[in-house]
Amino acid sequence: MRDFFIGAFEKLVSVIVVVMAIGVLVAAAAVSFGPGMGPGGGQGGILLGLFVLVGGSIYVIFIGGAMYLGLGIYQNTKRSAELLEQIAAK
Repeated sequence: MRDFFIGAFEKLVSVIVVVMAIGVLVAAAAVSFGPGMGPGGGQGGILLGLFVLVGGSIYVIFIGGAMYLGLGIYQNTKRSAELLEQIAAK
């Protein structure tokens, strides 16, 4: 049962990272080409859209990397425990 939840979480992390990346692309396009939403119409433009794209991409990489790091630690711990069990059985 534990393997089911870990596998489902791995798939969920992948979906979350993809949705976050799509959200960054949509937000960058909205800032670049859409009307300003701030007070007085706000500012927009390609440069601001580029800043949103770069900042959002860094955020997605950081958060996605942290989630995959947690999964990697779990997988490495599991493999280490299996190896120690094999060594102890000899």
